Amino acid sequence: MTDLLTHPAGSVTADAAAAEELRLRRELAAVYRLVAHFRMTDLIFTHISQRLPGPENHFLINPYGLLFEEITASNLVKIDLDGNPVEPGPHPVNPAGFVIHSAIHRARPDAHCVLHTHTRAGCAVAAQQGGLLPVNQMSMEFHNRVGYHDYEGVALNLDEQERLVDDLGAHPALILRNHGLLTVGDSAKQAFLRMYYLEKACEIQVTAQSGGTPLILPSDQVAEYTARQLTGEGEASSDFEDHDAYDLAWAALLRLVERIAPDHKD
Repeated sequence: MTDLLTHPAGSVTADAAAAEELRLRRELAAVYRLVAHFRMTDLIFTHISQRLPGPENHFLINPYGLLFEEITASNLVKIDLDGNPVEPGPHPVNPAGFVIHSAIHRARPDAHCVLHTHTRAGCAVAAQQGGLLPVNQMSMEFHNRVGYHDYEGVALNLDEQERLVDDLGAHPALILRNHGLLTVGDSAKQAFLRMYYLEKACEIQVTAQSGGTPLILPSDQVAEYTARQLTGEGEASSDFEDHDAYDLAWAALLRLVERIAPDHKD
């Protein structure tokens, strides 16, 4: 991405940087609207943060006090790695809410977007001793690919950051015990699609458990094979492959956002 913004001498052009920031703002605003549409919000709480290109370590995040359905490209707040606004604006930010996000952004250069939720199903699974089970094909995308972080109280203390990072490790997702769900991605698109299916996995698990009968779980070998099929890691030795699935799904989601919230780009 940086190469697209530089001259041969390596300097970033102002116009290219502004265009890239606008693109990222619109993509992140679309994700906020999708999280609202799929009922994964907690009033004005939780955050989705997006790293901006450049050496400044600047990020985009929601203005504190707005519902996710009110987020637009222009009202997203630009902050530094400590959660402080870097530009004057009408909207406050919640620096304490960036404790989790800043730790992950600082430790994971690949985590350009961090998405955190407090959903009913996610919190229910986060309270279960067994955590996420390979109950369904959607769950198996995260087989051996989700970390767990024990609850330490509301995440307002900086000394928790090191443990958060250690528990996430190199995984694409984290279940915060007694708290909620978190996904990371190299883009807002990837973080959202991961969260969508992690949330679905939790919903399916809670529904299956409510039947009161023993669950059928696949072997570890089958679950790992399925994870490789779904994530594209290594060779899954399948007869067919679908490399376009997530790009097609994201294109469909963008069409949805255009219909239900065309003002997200404002």
